[in-house]
Amino acid sequence: MPRKNNINVKNISAGIICVLIVVYIINRPTTDSPAVDANNSIAQHTSENQSAGAKPTNQANDKAGDIEVIEQAFKHKQSDLQVQAQGVVEKTLTDDNKGSRHQRFILRLTPSLTVLIAHNIDLAPKIENLRAGDKVEFYGEYEWNPKGGVIHWTHHDPNNKHVDGWLKHHGRIYQ
Repeated sequence: MPRKNNINVKNISAGIICVLIVVYIINRPTTDSPAVDANNSIAQHTSENQSAGAKPTNQANDKAGDIEVIEQAFKHKQSDLQVQAQGVVEKTLTDDNKGSRHQRFILRLTPSLTVLIAHNIDLAPKIENLRAGDKVEFYGEYEWNPKGGVIHWTHHDPNNKHVDGWLKHHGRIYQ
């Protein structure tokens, strides 16, 4: 007769298999990417780059950065993801002056993916003379919304409670 203190091997095996399946599902590669609709809805995303604060580089290696992570975050309605990528300004918008002031612009990351950048200009310098066609690199936080999402926290945190973000335009860092 088995002792009551023995662990049921079948239950442990089933638990391990369940964990492995979940890990596989979370990490499996996909080829789906969000599409921009006919109204040019903004697809905004962000990925989990959990470093203490990524530094902009002058290297041309992998400027795509976290674009795939951003696409998946949009698809799966994920938020609070720290990401770094580069894109081309598609459209500049008026500043949002309600509450903390934010410079806003649409950044195209891929032919089918754009993000809204909301850069806090009460905490960081505004990018002056920003124009459609300009390249901008960013490190910030992605927040999902039904229109696609927004990249924010592209500035330093004066309270040191959040990872510092930044924008890079024509070689200058805005933080």
